Amino acid sequence: MKVAIQMDPIGPININADSTFRIALEAQARGHELFYYTPERLAYVEGRVIARGWPLQVQRVEGAHYTLGAETEVDLAEFDVVWLRQDPPFDMFYITTTHLLQRLQPKTLVVNDPFWVRNFPEKLLVLDFPDLTPPTAIARDLTTIKAFRERHGDIILKPLYGNGGAGVFRLTPEDRNLSSLFELFTGFSREPLIVQKFLPAVAQGDKRVILVDGVPVGAINRVPQAGETRSNMHVGGRPEKVGLSARDLEICARIGPVLREKGQVFVGIDVIGEWLTEINVTSPTGIQELERFDGTNTAARIWEVIEAKRA
Repeated sequence: MKVAIQMDPIGPININADSTFRIALEAQARGHELFYYTPERLAYVEGRVIARGWPLQVQRVEGAHYTLGAETEVDLAEFDVVWLRQDPPFDMFYITTTHLLQRLQPKTLVVNDPFWVRNFPEKLLVLDFPDLTPPTAIARDLTTIKAFRERHGDIILKPLYGNGGAGVFRLTPEDRNLSSLFELFTGFSREPLIVQKFLPAVAQGDKRVILVDGVPVGAINRVPQAGETRSNMHVGGRPEKVGLSARDLEICARIGPVLREKGQVFVGIDVIGEWLTEINVTSPTGIQELERFDGTNTAARIWEVIEAKRA
């Protein structure tokens, strides 16, 4: 198949952790032809969705992990598959790319389905499953957020459309910084904030469960550094081997059919203790760590699903 990958610059990636790199490597091993471009090189011109980028070859060699062909402009409608793989923040630029890529369907398969990526942001889809999630509020009103803390005491405050653990704060009942943080966030952004009850179980790890076409294939545990609340690997969280618990399978059984129905082929959910906290559909990670710990070739399973869809 002809496969285009829309992603952030490929040069600086960590080839031992980046999920997009592993997906590309597996595609190449299966005989698929790769083309790479960055999101700002996507455009709509006179009825066509085009991209300026490069034919791509990848290899697992540090410092020489990719080779580009001659830069060229392509019509993405001529591709079998387009991967939507740039990282958030989930801003209007990101949302615009989903609108443009949506115009390729159904002739071209876009993974994950851009319509539902746009309508399933990480921290909003969980609202459809309130019995699976910790107490949560989304607001841009300080009075509402203060009342939430009064009810629940220890809370987590973070940007609604952030990623990678950036801007995540734990505020205990004694902390006096809530008003200042609210002023800071609302001073540079019009986006609401999300606040959740703090889950002490995060000290034992924040589990990333990976689903392919709605089916759980495995999990890794991300343990925060000493003195740190955030467990994201971007901010120093340590990945550990872990199995799927009965609660994890219960959560996946609830959300999996929704993900499959909406074309979300590769999804990573976050589970702390017994609670679902995020459903990551934009650019989930973790498949390389899972492969090292369990030997599970998630990339192969992803491509088996895509090849079946294209067939």
